[in-house]
Order: sequence, then C-alpha cells, then structure tokens
Amino acid sequence: MIRVCQEDFDIGAEIAALTDGRTDIGAIVTFTGTVRDCGGAITEMTLEHYPGMTEAELERIEAQANSRWPLQASLIVHRTGTLKPGENIVLVITASEHREAAFEAAQFLMDYLKTSAPFWKRETGPDGRKWVEAKTGDETATARWRDRKNAAE
Repeated sequence: MIRVCQEDFDIGAEIAALTDGRTDIGAIVTFTGTVRDCGGAITEMTLEHYPGMTEAELERIEAQANSRWPLQASLIVHRTGTLKPGENIVLVITASEHREAAFEAAQFLMDYLKTSAPFWKRETGPDGRKWVEAKTGDETATARWRDRKNAAE
C-alpha cells in the first residue's frame, strides 16, 4: 500500500490498520522521517511531485520489496506540500514473520525514497531557498541493493 498526501499521519493508527486481525506477523519495522531544522538553517521544506507518476513509481518499488523479502504487509506514506521543522515527511512500515526481512525491506525502501523516488525537495532558510539533492552516502546505500540483486542473478 502507498499513499501520497498533504495531511499528517498517525503512526500508531497506520500500524494498527496495517496489522489489524493479522496473526502471521512476528516483526513490524517502522521508519518515520521528519523535517529537521539543521541548527536553524531550515525554516520549512516544500515537497513536490507529479501526481499519478509518483504513485505508480512507489507502487513499483513497494512491489519489488515484496518480491525480494517475505513480507506479510508494507506501507509507504509520503507527504507533499510545505512542512515545518518537526513535522512528519515519510512513513515506511514493513511487516514479516521474522525481523531480518522486515528490517532489510524497510531499509531498501528508505534508500530508494532518498535517492530515486520522484519527489523534489526545496529547503527554505535564512539564506534563501535551495533544492535538495541526494547525498553521496544515500547513493552508496542504494547501490548495495543493486549489487545484491546482480550477485543473486
């Protein structure tokens, strides 16, 4: 399941909805990304996307995670619009029988979201506005999943 929205999300409610009535889940991993102020350097972050294209791409990467790991359930919620420091940006939940699959799938999804998801982020602060690019460390983290897939083939 994926959702792109402007409204905030309730982490507990999202977990409860995803796992309601499920007794086959032994591990639930969550990641929540929030806007940080970087010592006052960021007063707001604006996230933009192409409706339709973004959802299709998130569905594709979530399906890939479900094909690589034995997940019982997964969820990606990503917000758009203008957010202030401390506000939620993204939620990833993965649920599996065992923790290893849930942890790895969550990490895979977040690495993808940081580097390749079709969102554009602009930070605003005292020094003006700037577009945010993926960091080298994020690209390195994402590359390990490609390397793992290639090694398995």
